[in-house]
Amino acid sequence: MNVYDFTVKDRMGNEVSLSEYQGDVLLIVNSATQCGFTPQYDDLEDLYEKYVDEGFIILDFPCNQFGNQAPGTDDEIYSFCESNYGVKFPVFSKIDVKGENAHPLYKYLISQKGFAGFDEDHELTPVLHKMLSEENPDYQNDPNIKWNFTKFLIDRNGNVVDRFEPTEEIYIIEDRIKELL
Repeated sequence: MNVYDFTVKDRMGNEVSLSEYQGDVLLIVNSATQCGFTPQYDDLEDLYEKYVDEGFIILDFPCNQFGNQAPGTDDEIYSFCESNYGVKFPVFSKIDVKGENAHPLYKYLISQKGFAGFDEDHELTPVLHKMLSEENPDYQNDPNIKWNFTKFLIDRNGNVVDRFEPTEEIYIIEDRIKELL
């Protein structure tokens, strides 16, 4: 099994098989439009434009499960991403990434790579730690998605090779992408 075995919905509600991306290096992201990490769209779009011709694709899955920070319809979310950040990579239909209603793709991703820990030097790490530890004192041992802008790196064979938490520096992610390209 790998990511190519899954089907998702594009922002228009059409079924899309991830096998369409076979042979590409993928970065799968759960995003939100009203989050402290939302400016990461700039870095993500830069990465996409820099490496798309080498077979790199970002697949964006808006999710409203973390602080209700992705309100709006799929079209409203896409319009926001396009007009504010110039996003050209695929933005899919909003999904759940954790819990009982988590999309099967995300259940699979989490089963392959659990929580990787937050970057202790990031300014938002103390905020995330406080909030998450109040919810679950043992959150660090739970493999589920913790917040918006968690990223999974997929190799050209559809295998999950890395997980990056939202606090991870973009240059670290870029280095791993270059290794796979």
